[in-house]
Amino acid sequence: MKPNQITFALYYGNRGFFPGEVIADARKSLKEAVTKCGYDYIEMDESKTRYGAVETIAEGQQYAAFLDENKGKYDGIIVCLPNFGDENGAYYALKDANVPILIQAYPDELGKMDFARRRDAVCGKIAMCNVLRQAGIKYSLTKKFAVNPLSSDFAEDLRIFAGTCRVVKGMSAFSIGAIGARTTAFKTVRVDEIAMQKKKINIETIDMSMVFSIMDNVDKNELTAKKEEVRKLADFGNFPEIKVENLARFYIAMDKLIKDYALDALAIRCWNELQLKYGIAPCVVMGDLNGKGVCASCELDINNTVMMRALTLASNNGVMLFDVNNNYGESGTKTVLFHCGPAPLNMMEGPCHIEEHLMFKKSYGDNTGVGLRVGKVKSQKVTIGSMRTEDGKLCSFVSEGKLTDDKLDAGFFGCGTVYESDGYTSDELLNYMSKNGFRHHVAIASGEWADSVKDAFDNYLEYEIDVL
Repeated sequence: MKPNQITFALYYGNRGFFPGEVIADARKSLKEAVTKCGYDYIEMDESKTRYGAVETIAEGQQYAAFLDENKGKYDGIIVCLPNFGDENGAYYALKDANVPILIQAYPDELGKMDFARRRDAVCGKIAMCNVLRQAGIKYSLTKKFAVNPLSSDFAEDLRIFAGTCRVVKGMSAFSIGAIGARTTAFKTVRVDEIAMQKKKINIETIDMSMVFSIMDNVDKNELTAKKEEVRKLADFGNFPEIKVENLARFYIAMDKLIKDYALDALAIRCWNELQLKYGIAPCVVMGDLNGKGVCASCELDINNTVMMRALTLASNNGVMLFDVNNNYGESGTKTVLFHCGPAPLNMMEGPCHIEEHLMFKKSYGDNTGVGLRVGKVKSQKVTIGSMRTEDGKLCSFVSEGKLTDDKLDAGFFGCGTVYESDGYTSDELLNYMSKNGFRHHVAIASGEWADSVKDAFDNYLEYEIDVL
């Protein structure tokens, strides 16, 4: 995936009877904090207002004009309150921002709370949030209510807020390609397209016959180049060359559909026509698409394509969709997650190789499902999540835990790993999913991003979401 540069618009609040010198220090410290964490910033010309801060309606209007002039150049706004801050100016500055807003307030220091030096930013933040809420302006909060920008706590706030900004920006409107019809046996992945559309998630349905037509009529030069690309994805061992070729044809078809329909993600009918007609399973191609940030879900799971996209945006990295598949012996906190091999390389460790799908081999014969990318999934901290549509609503959950180095039985086919939950038992996870009608899939992202997805879904996008 390409590096994602987040840019924040910086806002400084003020009230005139508080010490003005704290504004100059805040300007310096906030810019240093943002830059140190790897983000970019824009700010209004300091000479436009007293101290370069906003404390009147007129100055709020000036800041709003600054935002309008720079529309598209920033992903979120950081409201810095070195002192109490003026609510009226903030309202006029932020009422048409339409991006996530993080409210940061400086803490007062014991020994510096005389009239000349006290900040009262805690009180001001409460007032600021109240006025923004009255106006229907959405905002995010720091973990510590009052926090210094140069602290490690604020660096973590920025990490989470950057994830929120990526999710909100990337999910405000996007398109999913539903490739093929839902497999008859899998009613579990049924979806409410209208509920999706109301959230500006556009679904384009594309018949498998179109996929086959593209696969059968690819340009020879394009096919040669794509075959070389596919060979680099894993060790194909002794499988016939036709398997590499057919997987390359499938990849070309997906590339073309993504371009022709302006798709941001895919939900793919991954069996059984591809096996019967071409003798392949598309897992290795889907894993590579996932690594490139084009989420590709198995079994036409459109619901969880949405969750995959959210976690891809939050983590700015490739994600995977696995089955919640087995208990792990008698462990109370561990669950086996499995899928055929659509994992991106960023979540794998060491070399990967291609296998054939044993269920297809059993059903249709040898070499009918070649294309599983199999290897060791990295042990790492992860965020998992799932999505469903129900009663016209988008409902979801996220949670954090880790993938362990626990061994699976010899002969466990496909790509499996053990998930250890954080703060709840595996039975609580499974019972929650079953009671609330979630699919048997979870999207999995490297790192801890539950707070980012929760903030984006619940606060800005207005999806229903639980955090386990």
